[in-house]
Amino acid sequence: MASNRKSICLIIPPSAFLLDERVFMSLGILKIAAVLEKEGYSVEVIDLSGVENYEEVIAHHVNTTDSQIFGLTATTPQLPSACQIVKVIKSIKPLSKTILGGPHATLVAAALKREQSKQIVNGRAKTAFEALQQQFDILIAGDGEHAIFLSLEDNAPKFIDADDPKTSLFLKNVDLNILPFPARHLVDVNSYKYSIDGVRALSLIAQLGCPFECGFCGGRYSPFLRRTRIRSTDHVIQEIEHLYRTYHIKGFMLYDDELNVNPKLVELMNAISDLQKREKTEFRLRGFIKSQLFTDEQAESMYRAGFRWILVGFESGSEKILKNINKKATQKENTRCMEIAKRHGLKVKALMSLGHPGESPQTIQETYEWLLEVKPDDFDITVITTYPGTPYYDDATLYDKEKNTWIYEFNNDKLYSVEVDYSTTAKYYKGDPQGGYQAFVFTDYLTPQALVQGRDFAENIVRKKLNIPYPQASKAIRYEHSMGQLGHLLPPNIFRKSTPPSLMKSHGKSITY
Repeated sequence: MASNRKSICLIIPPSAFLLDERVFMSLGILKIAAVLEKEGYSVEVIDLSGVENYEEVIAHHVNTTDSQIFGLTATTPQLPSACQIVKVIKSIKPLSKTILGGPHATLVAAALKREQSKQIVNGRAKTAFEALQQQFDILIAGDGEHAIFLSLEDNAPKFIDADDPKTSLFLKNVDLNILPFPARHLVDVNSYKYSIDGVRALSLIAQLGCPFECGFCGGRYSPFLRRTRIRSTDHVIQEIEHLYRTYHIKGFMLYDDELNVNPKLVELMNAISDLQKREKTEFRLRGFIKSQLFTDEQAESMYRAGFRWILVGFESGSEKILKNINKKATQKENTRCMEIAKRHGLKVKALMSLGHPGESPQTIQETYEWLLEVKPDDFDITVITTYPGTPYYDDATLYDKEKNTWIYEFNNDKLYSVEVDYSTTAKYYKGDPQGGYQAFVFTDYLTPQALVQGRDFAENIVRKKLNIPYPQASKAIRYEHSMGQLGHLLPPNIFRKSTPPSLMKSHGKSITY
């Protein structure tokens, strides 16, 4: 019976490294909430995105909730706040169970497997993995939709590997088409402010994984992030229709790694067009595409479906760097992608990065000159960091033990990285574009400081010459209460709790308290 099910509190840590945390909700943990609800569990979700005094929020909630099980998701940049959250939980409820899933746990586990395959006994991935095990009771790598139930058992293992395609925990295409949609009703949907050409939008994911092998990209040795798993066109359309009818939105951000890895992309776009005809409305869409796979047929169908923006990870304007990052795309192919998009009325946000093996003043200049040549409608330039789970991290070797510096080589070019304590440092990810970046990598030609200066210089030039304004940061919100009582909640509502299905008139009802 549902009444005998355990109660679980799921937590979305803040992402203070982002300019605005209330743009895209964390769908992965909401998928976990959805499968738990379906099985009759009582689920609480604490969404701390954009909450400045999140430790105070957690302390207050842990003191008032009956839950003894706390599940967290975390990207690598979210890990410092996730660790702080668990410290607060354990200080109040030392016997509670804490579970960490999401990208960081998955990437560290993949990095550890890589070390083991190379017979490295005491590598840095092992150190990172053991540090996570010391801070969290249970780690889940890979897909969490089935693994979460194993973690709730009294004798659950400390590590659950759902990143192994040989196990039933690893999701197949058929699983994606029968699992419930993310439990968006357990967060304050209206507090997320994202629009596409002025049309309010929400995000969804039509497929998982990217098969390419870019050196800087996380999960290249993780099947969870590497293997392409694609939902059926009908299932994606059902979710879009659900979002349209439930939340009255007409904008959709398809947050897939690369939309056009799907061989049925045109079919999906045609189905989205047909849905709009049936509903006598117009949608606006946005998503990521792979430049060398982009075609006129894809562009035409995407525009007809409502796409007006696409995002493309060009990464560099330098032919040398494109080879060194194993991008599998040439500068010529990237330029052709821009031409196709413009031909079909699609605006392009170019996603660029610096700090790759062999990066130099010349390659940075080639990047901003290429941007000035192709004239994207928007862009950003970041300084890369060697995440666990990236070839830059997993295939690096120790260079200077005293300075804790590692080296990665490709095509005889080198990338040096200073080891980062990911449990305490998030400054490396993405700073304020008008100042605030910090580099933990360098090359034979550029120091960390020179990389940041080169990044700032390139962005300033391109924005000025193309007349593209800087994005505006959003201030963090504060949760307020007094005298230990649940006081005034500034919007958005941070806490949401589900009602077990047996007590609900209809699935999706929530209690906000």
